[in-house]
Amino acid sequence: MLGGLAKWLRAVGHHAAFLPEIDDAEVVRRIGRTGEILLTSDAPLLERRAFTRGDHRGLFVPRHAKIDDQLKFVMTELGLPILPPRCMACGGALHAVSREQVTEDVPPRSLRAFDVFYRCEDCRQVFWHGRHWDRIVEKRNWLEGELSRSP
Repeated sequence: MLGGLAKWLRAVGHHAAFLPEIDDAEVVRRIGRTGEILLTSDAPLLERRAFTRGDHRGLFVPRHAKIDDQLKFVMTELGLPILPPRCMACGGALHAVSREQVTEDVPPRSLRAFDVFYRCEDCRQVFWHGRHWDRIVEKRNWLEGELSRSP
């Protein structure tokens, strides 16, 4: 339900697991083990005793809202800061790497065009300051402006 939101939460620096195949009971057990906050569009899930008693934290996110609105809502409701971006695919930390370290993983044209590269410590995906990175920066800048206007 919230896969797009999870990706953008990672882009603004937050760990966000997206597990669409997990059943409700396992969600409750996982949160009990990890202390994670559940973001869901499944209102009945938040009616489980662990959430209503306050043992676990959860936030209802409107499913049909635009991703930008969902992102702003979650960041505001949870008081989350904008942090250095994480891998949008898996949420791993990004580390700067040299061009030489990524020659096998980056198209030759991008190797020639860009100087700064990052590798995800978990999935090993490589990122650089291309169009996709520009969209991430644009969204982060928009969100920073929106959050600074929120009470």
